[in-house]
Amino acid sequence: MGILPLAERLAKGALNRSGVQSRWVDTSVCRLHLYDAPGTGPLPTVVLLHGIGSSALPYAPVLQRLRRRARRVIAAESPGHGWSAAPASAFTPECLATAMHELLDRELDEPAIVVGNSLGGAVAVSYALSSPDRVRALVLASPAGAGMEQAELAQLLSVFNLRSRADAHAFFARLYHRVPWFTPLIAGDVVRTFSRETILSFTRSARCDHAFTPEQLGALSMPILLIWGRSDRLMPSANLEYYRRHLPPHAEIEEPEGIGHCPQVDDPRRFAERIAAFAWAARATASPAAAPPSPGAAPPSSSATPPSSSVAPGSPGAAPA
Repeated sequence: MGILPLAERLAKGALNRSGVQSRWVDTSVCRLHLYDAPGTGPLPTVVLLHGIGSSALPYAPVLQRLRRRARRVIAAESPGHGWSAAPASAFTPECLATAMHELLDRELDEPAIVVGNSLGGAVAVSYALSSPDRVRALVLASPAGAGMEQAELAQLLSVFNLRSRADAHAFFARLYHRVPWFTPLIAGDVVRTFSRETILSFTRSARCDHAFTPEQLGALSMPILLIWGRSDRLMPSANLEYYRRHLPPHAEIEEPEGIGHCPQVDDPRRFAERIAAFAWAARATASPAAAPPSPGAAPPSSSATPPSSSVAPGSPGAAPA
C-alpha cells in the first residue's frame, strides 16, 4: 500500500470518529460513497463535489467548518473515485452525470447549496440545469464545462497524462498556489491514480460538445458564485472568460489572490467562510423575512473572500491531499 491510500484510510477514520457518517448509495451506474455530516447551523444542506482523480477527503477541513453553519453537509465521491465503486463500463461524462444526479436526487430532502470544484463544478451546473428546484445556490470553483476548441481541449487533457514523479510535481505546481510539502511523498501514488482505466476512459471520451452552451448557462436562475483563483495555472484563462460572458448577470465572479485551482486545499478556512456567507445571502434572498443568524452561526462578511445534462471534461479539482 502506498502512502496516499494509507493517508486516505486514516482520514476517513478520523472523519467517522468525528460523527461524519460513511454511506453508500446504489445507482444505475455503480455503488457510490458519500460522507454525510449532521450540522448544527441554520443554513440549508451543503453538497461538496470534487474533480477527476480526487476524492471527497480534500474537502474534509471545509466540511468540518461548514457543519457549524449548516443543517447538513454531504461530500459525494464520483464513480471510481475515493471509496466509490468503478463503473462496469467506460467512465464517460454521461456516466458521471447519470450517477451523480441519481445520488443527489435520492439524498436531498431540501434545496441545497451545491459546491463544485473543477469537474465537480461541471457536475454542479449539470445538476442545476436538470433539477433547478433542488438547488438553492451554486458555488463554482474553477469549474470545467466551458466551451473550447478541439486543440485547446486536447492540450488541457494532455496535462493529466502523468508518467513520472516529475510530471506529478509539475502537475501540482499547476494545481495549487504553492506546491504542497507532501508532494514528493505521494508523487508515485498520483501517477498511478491517473494511470487507472477510470481516468483514462474519461479523458478519451471527453469531447467539445460536452461543454455547456451559452443558452444553458444563461438559463441558470439560482444565486451563483464563481471563484477562480488568480494562481490557477491548470485551466485556461479563456475558460473563465467563457463563464464570465455567459453566466446570467446576477452571478458573482471573484478572482482571489493566494488561491489556485483548488481553494479547499489552498485555504480551506477562507473557502468555507465564503461558502457560508454566500449561502446565508442566498437564504435571505429566498426568504426575505428570515431572522438573522445567531452569533454562533453568523457567517463572516462577504469581504472575507477566498478564493444538456452531460458533464464537460475537467481537471482533478483537489488532487489527493
